[in-house]
Amino acid sequence: MNEEKVIIFQLKDEEYAVPVQHVKSIERMQPITRIPRTASFVKGVINLRGVVTPIIDLRSRFEIEEVSHTDTTRIIIVSVGTIEAGLIVDAANDVIDLDKEKIEPPPEVVGGVDAEYIQGVAKIEKRLLILLDLVKVLNPEKLDVQPTKESIQ
Repeated sequence: MNEEKVIIFQLKDEEYAVPVQHVKSIERMQPITRIPRTASFVKGVINLRGVVTPIIDLRSRFEIEEVSHTDTTRIIIVSVGTIEAGLIVDAANDVIDLDKEKIEPPPEVVGGVDAEYIQGVAKIEKRLLILLDLVKVLNPEKLDVQPTKESIQ
């Protein structure tokens, strides 16, 4: 079988996917502690079951206009190598098995998102899924989040 399980989530009008093996949990929105002098898309940190986790607003990361959070807004906790972070998304929709043969290389820009962050695009029936390259999205040089003791209390 040449399939990969992915979690599908929504940003604006587009559907994105990340491999389920990188997803630790999907959480409801919760208070985020702001960390000074971080990139604008790093909204701060949360204390998730005793682990301080940086939170990235994917709308901001991809330069999509930000909107107020709703009841469907979620934080997807992902882990790649030694990096763990939460991604704020408009909604977490689905878990599906994706046939790897349906994945095409990314065009230059998809839905306003630079191809640098995209691993590929898959067409499933009438849906177009944008597969994120989590290594690039979670680039540690851009995520310089060093919480101080004061910021997590």
